[in-house]
Parts: sequence; structure tokens; C-alpha cells
Amino acid sequence: MKSNSIYKNIEYYILPISLVFILSLSRLIPHPPNFTPIITVAIMSSYFFKNVYLSAVVLIISVLIGDIFIGFYVNMIFVYISLLFITVFFFKASKRMNSKNLIIFAFTGSLVFFLISNLGVWILGDLYEKNLNGLMQCYIMAIPFFKNTLFSTIIFSYLSYMAGHYFKFSLNFR
Repeated sequence: MKSNSIYKNIEYYILPISLVFILSLSRLIPHPPNFTPIITVAIMSSYFFKNVYLSAVVLIISVLIGDIFIGFYVNMIFVYISLLFITVFFFKASKRMNSKNLIIFAFTGSLVFFLISNLGVWILGDLYEKNLNGLMQCYIMAIPFFKNTLFSTIIFSYLSYMAGHYFKFSLNFR
């Protein structure tokens, strides 16, 4: 009986541990700028885990591990805040998640990340004037990064959603 309980615990934690490893690795291997599955995990974690705290922990640990290796940066607090906001927002909306509206979820998550993280670039950086014109210039200059963020979020969201259905991950964590 005890070994069955241990097996269930291992089975329960294998997906979060695997996600932390994959997400951390995805930021360390060569890739186009902002083309990672990080925002997808913020969106899809509620689909897989149904526990907002586990979702947030998986996300923060994976980003933090990546940051330890690639280096810390001035506006990282805005990146973490945007990812936590996306996680909580989509945790509330996860009951409406399906293959038809997943593209809207991916666009919304990418847009939230774009707006909050680039606000941090503007506030904490010295590249742009601290006025409305400087803020607009910051957002305009970040548009190429937004395209990569959006495309990667759409691609990884649909791959995660299909994997969840195929492997029945979502059933194990509800």
C-alpha cells in the first residue's frame, strides 16, 4: 500500500519537475529572442495543475534558474510580475480554455507580457526619455520581440494543449 502512495506522489510531481527542467533549459539553448515557452506555461499551468500556487512556483523556479545562468537584469521584477499576473488571470479563466479560444489566450498573455515587461524597460532603463514619447518609442522598438513572443506562445500553447489531451496530463492534476 505504501509503495502505491509513493508512486502516486512521483506521478503527481513528475510534470511540474519536468516543466521546470524544460523551461529552464529552453532559456539556455540558442533560440530567437523571446521565443520560449515561458508565457505558455503561465497560461497552461492552470490547465495542467488546477492549483494556482503550484502553477506560480513552477513558473518562478524555472525563470529563476534560467536567470541564474544567463544573468540577472534590471527589469526582471517586471518580467516576474507579468508572468505571475498571467498565471493568476488564466487560472481564473481556465474553465473556458479550449482549442478554439487558445489563440485568444495566447495573444492576451503575450500582450500582457509585452506591456508590463516593456514598461519596466522604460521605467528602469536609460534608453528612452521619461515621458510619453519615450514610453511610446520603447513599445515601438519592442514590436519585433512581441512577434517572437506571440508566435512562440501560440505554437507552444497548442503543443501543450494537444499533449495534455494525448497524455491525459490535465486529468491527473485536476
